[in-house]
Amino acid sequence: MKLEPHVKRIAIAVVLGAIMSILSTTIVNVALETLSEQLHAPLDNVQWVVTGYMLALAAVIPASGWAAARFGARRLYIASLLLFTLGSLLCGLAWNLETLVGARVLQGLAGGLLLPIGQIALVKAAGPRNMARVMSAIGVPMILAPIFGPTLGGLLVEHVSWQSIFFINIPVGIGAAIAAFRLFPHDEAQATEPLDFPGLALVATGLVGITYGLAESGAAGSMAAPEVLVPALTGVALVAAFVIRALRIPNPLLDVRLYANKAFSAASVTTFGLGAALFGGMVLMPLYFQLVRGEDAVMTGLLLIPQGIGAALAMAASGRLTERLGGGLTSLMGGAIMIVATLPFVLIDATTSYLTLDAAMVVRGFGIGLSMMPAMTAAYATLRPEQVNDAAPQLNVLQRVGGSIGTAILTVVLQNGITANTPTAIAASFAHTYWWVVGVSIVALLPTVLLAIVERRTRREPEATLVTA
Repeated sequence: MKLEPHVKRIAIAVVLGAIMSILSTTIVNVALETLSEQLHAPLDNVQWVVTGYMLALAAVIPASGWAAARFGARRLYIASLLLFTLGSLLCGLAWNLETLVGARVLQGLAGGLLLPIGQIALVKAAGPRNMARVMSAIGVPMILAPIFGPTLGGLLVEHVSWQSIFFINIPVGIGAAIAAFRLFPHDEAQATEPLDFPGLALVATGLVGITYGLAESGAAGSMAAPEVLVPALTGVALVAAFVIRALRIPNPLLDVRLYANKAFSAASVTTFGLGAALFGGMVLMPLYFQLVRGEDAVMTGLLLIPQGIGAALAMAASGRLTERLGGGLTSLMGGAIMIVATLPFVLIDATTSYLTLDAAMVVRGFGIGLSMMPAMTAAYATLRPEQVNDAAPQLNVLQRVGGSIGTAILTVVLQNGITANTPTAIAASFAHTYWWVVGVSIVALLPTVLLAIVERRTRREPEATLVTA
């Protein structure tokens, strides 16, 4: 089934904004050492360029559903694009680390609104019948940005300047804002209940605590370190308090009662688990190429392209497969392919041929592209239009927190497994860590089985009703 023209137009604007937002989470990573040298700041402090952005994202996402209803998705999306573009300009003009971190926080506040607001507008326009196709379109930047971001960042830092990794967002942001202005449907601001400020304080502070604690695990070298456990567990307690409160009041910031819907609940758990498996596993290969094989940032990015090719091929097929088989079964197939394709990496050493790695990355990329978006498609397909404003922020939060947890666990496992500073010893630690990737992927695969069963039952219910009638 082809997408209607107005849905295609919205998808173009949403994908442009998503590319800019997600790319900014990965493109900066390769520039941290350069920033440390040129801004005369320790590398531990420079990490706040990444952490500040992530914390701002986590803080603002929960409010995106309420804000979309209160101000209108079109107006808020354009404002977020312009604010992100302004933040990019200020990042490039920063004269010290403090001003750069402040500008990155501004970027994060705007970037945290872009993806959920874009999904809200697109899901409402597409309707249940076109859900699979539009979600596969949104998935393109989500899967490819972590792969191509380091390559682009390395090229810009090496051949232009560190400022250029921020200035590159300016033309993209302006173009995306113009596209959104021309292509987004005109929607009116709705009468809403006042913003649930206590709920926002609880969930935003909780997510920031979880994100901050997990981000500290790499430097601490252990998930059990106090600097990891204290903020992370405090964050979990605050989020739990938010959930308890949300179940007791009439108009909470986020409707957690959505999880009574078995299909949405299963899809949400799947989204969380796949976020941990996918984004956690993605951090390993760039480190392997740099630490074991001695490649620079540009070559590392080029060596990751096969995984992007596999993901792109899967994205092209995932929409049709989801329409035919359902999101749960499609996601289950993708997860199984991803696990099988991860097995060659548990045998990795300091001399593994690049041809072997490339072949495995193409297949693993295909599994990645086939697993993530069908699960989110299944979640949205079971909802009424008025529930989308609550669902989009929650799914985005689950995916990002899952990714943060997966990255933190695998980074700590990798660091603790390195017994000597030699390529052979470091490669052995990567091989050991990939067993953990397999384990995390299997755990992520289990909810897709439940999702497939729930979807199958949901599809049978209308048929049973028709037969009875």
